Amino acid sequence: MMASTNMDEATSETEPVASGVPQVLEDTPEATEFDATPWPVPTRPAPRPLKLSRPLGPRMWTAALAAALVFTTGGLALLYLDDTTFQKTAGQLSADNQSLKSQNKALQAQLLTTQTNLTATLAELATVRAELEHPDLPIWNVPQEIKDATWYLAGGAPDTFTYHLRATSTGPMTISVLTLEDFAKAMACVTNGVGTTHWCMHHYTTPAQTWTNVTSVSSDFHLAEGCADYVVVFTSASHITVTPNVSITYNPAPKSTGACA
Repeated sequence: MMASTNMDEATSETEPVASGVPQVLEDTPEATEFDATPWPVPTRPAPRPLKLSRPLGPRMWTAALAAALVFTTGGLALLYLDDTTFQKTAGQLSADNQSLKSQNKALQAQLLTTQTNLTATLAELATVRAELEHPDLPIWNVPQEIKDATWYLAGGAPDTFTYHLRATSTGPMTISVLTLEDFAKAMACVTNGVGTTHWCMHHYTTPAQTWTNVTSVSSDFHLAEGCADYVVVFTSASHITVTPNVSITYNPAPKSTGACA
């Protein structure tokens, strides 16, 4: 009975546990044995396909079309705004261009006016410069009488000047431009009783220039521009009043003129 009992105990010690995990033998010093069988992993079921409860109806299509329409309308609105902005900018640029053209025309008109004024000013300056370089000076403008054939009026034609002879009279007068030598001869003619002053001044000499029996004269004498040797003499056979307007212009000749040449 005792042996049988020990065998039963030994047999019971080596039998595996019903759970499938090996039981460690407590009475044996040998290494513990492990069962390498993996734990069983349950298999996942395959995913079921998604099923729509129902197909898209007319309302869903209407909503989709409305959304597409809204999107398209928004794009068109943006294009319209861009086009409006572009047209506004183009209009502003066109207005600015027209304004610049108007300003350019105004500036051109002002420039033309300025050029015209400048040309006129330059002409005036040239005239003033010529007047400064060649001043015109009045030297005889007081009316005077010649009572008869024995009277005369005389004045010198200054050197380096153009002599402007302008005069009127109440009756016939005779005017001669004489050299100083001829004037001395005429005076000797009168002193010696050869003739009257009126006759001797114009017939006993050789005048450089003469105006006989006139009531007005207007002439320029140039021979004194390079010569200080001339006298202008007025006479008349009757009583007259002479109204002179004689002037001279500074105009020196580059060389001797007239009787001095």
